[in-house]
Amino acid sequence: MNHQAFIEKTIELAVENLNTKGGGPFAAIVVDQNGTVVATGQNKVTSSNDPTAHAEIQAIRKACEKLQTFQLTGCTLYTSCEPCPMCLGAVYWARLDQVYFAANQEAAAAGGFDDKYIYEEINKKHEERMIPFYSIDSKNMNVPFEKWKTLAVKVEY
Repeated sequence: MNHQAFIEKTIELAVENLNTKGGGPFAAIVVDQNGTVVATGQNKVTSSNDPTAHAEIQAIRKACEKLQTFQLTGCTLYTSCEPCPMCLGAVYWARLDQVYFAANQEAAAAGGFDDKYIYEEINKKHEERMIPFYSIDSKNMNVPFEKWKTLAVKVEY
């Protein structure tokens, strides 16, 4: 696989997104094990008013739709910048084989996209976070999981 070529393409797509599509400076490509581009994604957060519309999420969604699967085992993600915490989670949920990125977290922060605080927030107690989280006890809180365990027909993930 020509990793360098795929990285250069993500950078081109990121710049194109800035110049013509009103999105952020990020792009991603999902490539299968044969070196075929399955899907691309460009940051659409501001152009779509969707805080989850990061380039990696866009590419993962499109690849899953195209391949008719929720797991991208056998695929590689190339991205113009090291994935943020949300995209990192998506990479693991999608079960991609590997990720190659160009710019790192420090470069993103210098460009105005600093995710460091999110990593710090994850390690705080729920009630000490900038956005506090509160657990509410319910006698039914485990019912969905109990029912899931008993389903005869289900797709494990």
